[in-house]
Amino acid sequence: MTATHTTNPAQDFVDREPAHQITWVDPVTGAHGYLVVHTLVGGIATGGTRMRPGCTISEVGDLARGMATKTAAFGLPVGGAKGGVDFDPKDPRAFGVLTRFFTEMRPWLDGRWVTAEDLGVTQQLIDDVFAEVGLSQSFHAAISRSPQPEETLARVQAGLEVMTDDGYPLGDVIGGYGVAEACLGAAEGFGWAIPETTIAIQGVGTMGGGAAWYLHEAGARVTAVADARGTLCDPAGLDVPALLDLRDEYGEIDRTRVPAHVQQLPREAIVGIAADIFVPAAVSYAIREDNVDAVAARVVVEAANAATTWGAEDALVARGVVVVPDFIANAGAAAWAWWLLQGQVGCDPQDSFDRLSAEMRAKVAVLAERWICDRIPMRQSGFALASSNLHALEGAQIVIP
Repeated sequence: MTATHTTNPAQDFVDREPAHQITWVDPVTGAHGYLVVHTLVGGIATGGTRMRPGCTISEVGDLARGMATKTAAFGLPVGGAKGGVDFDPKDPRAFGVLTRFFTEMRPWLDGRWVTAEDLGVTQQLIDDVFAEVGLSQSFHAAISRSPQPEETLARVQAGLEVMTDDGYPLGDVIGGYGVAEACLGAAEGFGWAIPETTIAIQGVGTMGGGAAWYLHEAGARVTAVADARGTLCDPAGLDVPALLDLRDEYGEIDRTRVPAHVQQLPREAIVGIAADIFVPAAVSYAIREDNVDAVAARVVVEAANAATTWGAEDALVARGVVVVPDFIANAGAAAWAWWLLQGQVGCDPQDSFDRLSAEMRAKVAVLAERWICDRIPMRQSGFALASSNLHALEGAQIVIP
């Protein structure tokens, strides 16, 4: 994906060269790792670390740009970055590879880069590796700036251990909750009744599964979900909680226990399911020039980073299909983490849900209004918001209580 999107008014933001790019080669396995810091605000940036075979510096750069846009769009006083390692996370050597990568990145992790889980890397693995390299927690770069770092660490750890009323760690579900709120905000913005709004979701992992759960709870009709094994569809609405209970450790649904009335279709069929909203929540570039014509939804809500190539998005916009961009729709986890660091949310999960709901719906409402009134694509409006906020934030000092 290149920065030539024809509908982007904040070109200075998109075309901005990364502040730093680092390539690392593992001396043991030969695996390549990358750190791209797109922007620094107050001398610090945030962004997860992913591990997958075939990960490239171009991919990491795109994701770092997306993270910078995400933090700026939500007015967070921190820049955007991303780490990536080209290695199979299921390989038994993965822990060692990630440990050596973070050891090499130690100067950044000590004070300038806050990282967390991403594709192929769980937060538990991140924390285990941080312990191995002698760092307290993956928010270390921010916590070390606090005048009372031990108290701040204790507060952050308490927040990360909060459980929801449903019995899930808040940090595991807040991102999916934010995506659900983006969907509900889009439905509200376009005047659709929530119980009549149909939604298809690609991916039932942390993000897609969480979004499906909270959309079901809100009364929306999730009619299709897809995992690595295929697409499951029921136009009357799927029993989302029951299906999520059938997932294995890899996030795949046990087909032997799926009700007989649920249609089982190929994995790629999810893109063409007729629904009000399509949520690509699995992989980057799920909607491309070669499959964009199959999209049958009225709105695409990007739960996965870079879920739509810009060429495909231009084709969707030309057809009148609205795209809620990733840096808005999936910003929930990043925003929540920073609110937690700054002491703006605590151990009551409802406070976190309420704040994210209010901020997400308000932003989507503004983008929807600009589309309805002036046919300004949501990405264009979102980039303009991020660019304006970033210019205001760049001289800010980071305050961690």
